Amino acid sequence: RCDDLTLEALQARLRSLLNYKKFLLVLDDVWNENQAKWVELRNLLRSTDGFSPSKIIVTTRSLNVASLMSSIPPCMLKGLPLEDCLTLFTKWAFNDGDERHYPNLIRIGEEIVKKCKGVPLAVRTLGSLLFQKTDESDWIYIRESEIWRLEQHENDILPVLKLSYNHLPSHLQRCLAFLSFYKKDEIYYSDRVIRLWMANGLLEHPKQNQEWEDVGKRYLNELLSRCLIQMEEDYWLYFTFKMHDLVHDLALDVSQKECKTVNSETETVDENVRHLLLCDGKLVGVPLIIQDASKESKTTHESLINLCLSNFKYLRALVLRKSPLTALPNSIGTLKHLRDLDLGVCMSLRELPRSFDKLRSLQSLNLGDTGLKQLPDSVQRLIELRHLVITIQATHLKEIRAGCWTSLQYLELRYCMELECLPEGMQYLKSLRTLILSYCLSLVSLPRSLKLLTKLEHLEIVGCFQINLKIELEEEEDKDLQLSLKTLSLLGLHALRDLPRLLLQGSSSTLQQLRIAFCPDLSVLPAWLPNLTSLQKLEIEHCVNLWDLPEGIDRLTNLRELRIYGCPELSKRYRENGGEDWNKISHIQKVDIYE
Repeated sequence: RCDDLTLEALQARLRSLLNYKKFLLVLDDVWNENQAKWVELRNLLRSTDGFSPSKIIVTTRSLNVASLMSSIPPCMLKGLPLEDCLTLFTKWAFNDGDERHYPNLIRIGEEIVKKCKGVPLAVRTLGSLLFQKTDESDWIYIRESEIWRLEQHENDILPVLKLSYNHLPSHLQRCLAFLSFYKKDEIYYSDRVIRLWMANGLLEHPKQNQEWEDVGKRYLNELLSRCLIQMEEDYWLYFTFKMHDLVHDLALDVSQKECKTVNSETETVDENVRHLLLCDGKLVGVPLIIQDASKESKTTHESLINLCLSNFKYLRALVLRKSPLTALPNSIGTLKHLRDLDLGVCMSLRELPRSFDKLRSLQSLNLGDTGLKQLPDSVQRLIELRHLVITIQATHLKEIRAGCWTSLQYLELRYCMELECLPEGMQYLKSLRTLILSYCLSLVSLPRSLKLLTKLEHLEIVGCFQINLKIELEEEEDKDLQLSLKTLSLLGLHALRDLPRLLLQGSSSTLQQLRIAFCPDLSVLPAWLPNLTSLQKLEIEHCVNLWDLPEGIDRLTNLRELRIYGCPELSKRYRENGGEDWNKISHIQKVDIYE
């Protein structure tokens, strides 16, 4: 990371990295037309030994930027040929093969595609907009839309995207506009985005048997299906995504009335602005977010916090990550509307103010990687909490009382190095759907009260080196236990010898994904594993002493993906070419085995 380097130090480091090396530098989507900056960069690169054979590629939508390069004439990219555009459009507008039944729509679609000027993003976006719409009037409406007649610069497809935006339901329009607060090319985390949408009241009220988080996931899936966001990686509990530069431009354009980005040179802000982002390379806010606050001095940061508390009474989201503060001001209790507070990596934070329990609207609280000794009682009085991350330096957490945290959906205990057991009263977390325990090095067991968490869907235990998950079926009623686990991840559990039978057999009809990794003492999988009839994905990584899969693995007919990595004996037995037991897993659609 180079965040803390001065410009001179950064330049020196760059020279040392590039000296005597032939390199290719790609600068994508460049807009900076300051010639002095380009000369400075060119001189810096030329000062490195070995620059001559190296190449620089710049992509831009600005001819002025291209002319500033002044090395070779620019390569003007042409649009995608019409035939290829039609193929792409058809792929997004119809299910495979269905286009044969709608020749009238194909003819209209060809006219729409011509208006896209060969730009794949425009073709794909409009194709997804018309997906499963078989009424000819819908297609004609798009073809005849007034938006095509807007004055636009050459190759400017913003009107095309605006057409797709105009067809979004109003709730999706607001959510897409909100994403403009992220910088271009920044990675979005689905769970974090959903919590910010929730905090700012952008989600429709959930229907029966739904949670707010489910509504947010549905919104993201709709934006994905309309090609307005692009998935990067799927991580079981969440996924990351990006937004195309042009879609980001669209989000900025449509968010101007309610969203404002300001810096030290901004003189006024319209009174209608609802979401304010402070951005001068040091501060960022949604509606006010202060991010990477470690770059600020403690005094400056305290002044800014006090300014926020005294002026922004309707604040709904506040991120103070990496803040140097040792304590929050007591006046934070005045933020009656605050729903999201992120104090992650505030390593100097030792205590929370007495007024903390006045944050009665708080839904999400991140106290991960802080210096808190114990979780104060005031946090238990925050009855609206749905998302809670905790780091404490104590052997025990205070007992969870009945009536507290009844709405809690997500609980993560991370780097609680001295924590020996989970708190008493876990059975009161009736709404809990996700439990994550990471690097609680002194944790030795799970409480039997977990069997009472019938809504628990995701359990992840990482780096708890001493934990033993052997929970016996001690009571007759346990044999018919009905749990709801969908995903289970057991990573870096050095003392693990058996899988948690109580939790897994109780979830035999619901468990879809099981991941086991870096468990060196695990030598055998239980004979009852094939009873997990809903299992779709099984990952086994770096379990070096695991030598076989249980008999009956071929009964897992729903198992679509098997990954075995860093398990020498397993890899040898089950590899496709020559493995003695390959036939037991040959029915699985996707098998990845690496030694």
